[in-house]
Amino acid sequence: MPKSNRSAGSVRSARDAENRLPEKDRNPTRVAVLLARPLSRTFDYRVDHPAPTGSYVSVPFGNRVETGVVWGPAAGEVQESLLRDVRRVSDLPPMNPRMRELIAWVASYSMAPLGSVLRMALPASGALAPPRTAAGFRLAEPRPKGAKLTPARQRVVDVLTGAGSALAGPVIQREARVSAATVRRMHGTGLLDAEPLTVTAAPHPGREGVRPELTASQRRAATEIVQKVRARDPRPVLLGGVTGSGKTEVYFEAVAACLASGRQVLVLLPEIALGPQWFARFQARFGTAPARWHSAVPAGERRSTWREVAGGTAPVVVGARSALFLPFPDLGLVVVDEEHDASYKQEDGVIYNARDMAVVRAAKERAAIVLASATPALETHVNAHEGRYHALTLPRRYGDAELPDVEAVDLRVSRPKAGSWLAKPVVDAAAAALARDEQVLLFLNRRGYAPLTVCRTCGGRIGCTSCSTWLVEHRRDGLLTCHHCGHRMPVPAVCPTCGVEDSLAACGPGVERIEEEVRRLFPGVEPVVMTSDTMRGPADLARLVQGMESGATRLLIGTQMAAKGHHFPNLTMVGVVDADLGLGGADLRAGERTYQLLTQVAGRAGREGRRGRVLMQTWEPEHPVMQAFLRGDGDAFRRMEAAARAEAKMPPFGRLVALILASRDQPVLERFCRALARVVPQHDGVDVFGPAPAPLSRIRSQYRVRFLVRGGRNQLLQTYVRTWLGSVRAPAGIRIKVDVDPYSFL
Repeated sequence: MPKSNRSAGSVRSARDAENRLPEKDRNPTRVAVLLARPLSRTFDYRVDHPAPTGSYVSVPFGNRVETGVVWGPAAGEVQESLLRDVRRVSDLPPMNPRMRELIAWVASYSMAPLGSVLRMALPASGALAPPRTAAGFRLAEPRPKGAKLTPARQRVVDVLTGAGSALAGPVIQREARVSAATVRRMHGTGLLDAEPLTVTAAPHPGREGVRPELTASQRRAATEIVQKVRARDPRPVLLGGVTGSGKTEVYFEAVAACLASGRQVLVLLPEIALGPQWFARFQARFGTAPARWHSAVPAGERRSTWREVAGGTAPVVVGARSALFLPFPDLGLVVVDEEHDASYKQEDGVIYNARDMAVVRAAKERAAIVLASATPALETHVNAHEGRYHALTLPRRYGDAELPDVEAVDLRVSRPKAGSWLAKPVVDAAAAALARDEQVLLFLNRRGYAPLTVCRTCGGRIGCTSCSTWLVEHRRDGLLTCHHCGHRMPVPAVCPTCGVEDSLAACGPGVERIEEEVRRLFPGVEPVVMTSDTMRGPADLARLVQGMESGATRLLIGTQMAAKGHHFPNLTMVGVVDADLGLGGADLRAGERTYQLLTQVAGRAGREGRRGRVLMQTWEPEHPVMQAFLRGDGDAFRRMEAAARAEAKMPPFGRLVALILASRDQPVLERFCRALARVVPQHDGVDVFGPAPAPLSRIRSQYRVRFLVRGGRNQLLQTYVRTWLGSVRAPAGIRIKVDVDPYSFL
């Protein structure tokens, strides 16, 4: 248990007295409370009401009232006169031991303060308060004599009779197609009685919808997963298979089995970009929508969802990585869709991989877990190959759909015209698809108009004032933007270096530049751009999906947002503008990410009756990654990648911990890094590389230096790193970020 410590939380203040019971009624006990602060110790408080371990409490801390969790009995080291009182004990069920174990495990593994991990598991603001109520109405019994029922009033009666209980006013209005005034008048005449209702989140699955016919391979996979759900078997299942093979429908069968058993379900999606179509499919299958949990969900809905999850009344939650820390009392199934996606790695605050932590949570909850992906991460593939995970594969696309034909366009041979970025074979294929009234996707994983602005006179480049990176032109906004710190400036009329007018030139293409070229090539087509700049939230995504499904959108231009999980039946042609883009640099996973991204974006083509075609523009078609992709040989690629990683003792055949040290004072940072290098502990099987400038050596005016610690596959490097960092004291102004199992090497 974390050490209990005296602090501002242990000092009594006069204003606490009014919250205590009369002295004669008091029977106070001491408890240790863990606060959602970047600390790993608890604070002692006195509580007059029952507060078992795990209770959510509000406590004074300094001049503020904060939320915490009773972590156990107090250590008893603080004098009684110095203790402060717990302000309120929530009516919510206490955090169960399994959740507390998970928080402690994540804190230890990620080398994060225990309180920082607790913060991710605490409720949204206001969720500890009693649930909010709204005005509801039910039919009056008996019905008042002489009350007339107009057609509108009769519809209200019919709706409430069918519901069998009180409904909120807006629900009555929507279902009965009446105005608020109609409901008020019915209440005024005695036809309706008012009844306060608890505000809840979105409706939860309660009935079966349309159950599609599964193929033989889907049925076999679904049967095995359902058996694991019923047996409470937490051994992870890798659900693989080609794109469009129906993995979602397979794990929907497991969801149905889990709901039938009365246990709860958590489905993780890497981004809300997958939301609109996924939610539509879920609603078609289960009749109603699940609860949602991600950053775009309104605060009120998040509060209600948190309480319903804690109370066990939210059967299914679908969300981003943060949903992993919701307080499920009886979790029976976890699904990690697109498990390979880098979005599951949180890079700030508590640094963790939600996919890996989901496996840990499932083990602690004795819940089944499914990791679904057409392009599984190498770590997952190796775990399945070595028997730690159970592998299931769907080898063919659903129904009559076939995998698309994939071809390379060698840019050394088919060079685009000057000022253009699309080679003739890609232009011709797009034109042919549009002529057949089919849809086209042009893919380039680069936002904005151009990644670099150069002066034709002096050769100067416009960089960010706070980061060691170039500003990206966003022509639709008329701005140069840093994609790391958010710095923006108007596109200057003169070169900032030499002062020559009209000398700045945009170099290289972004999606906006491809849009410009498409408008020139296909003047009758209105392209739609799908990036994080244009898709600001679920409403924008829903409109885009509707446009693609209705056929109103004929040509889509997108970044990686367009590559993930979308099902557009009439999209038959995909053109990859720059297939080599992700292969540069020193990223350990560059080849793997490129192969995954190309496979995923190619998988958008020909997902129903019409066969798809994928054209991939590349300067290096002979590259092993490109060759594996062209052959559609994922197994060969993974063998090649695994062999290279094993030889270098890199994950998953070795362990890594990255240390990123940052400071505004570069000389102080460099001196400290040299001092840290001099005290590197000597340990067999552990290598330390660095210090070296990080590839992005400056971000937000902070200079950055990196160490990389490598150990054996079965070595837990956290103890080594704790010992090392504990041997020195960092000067003020230096921030040390510890990243266990790093995904980003920037």
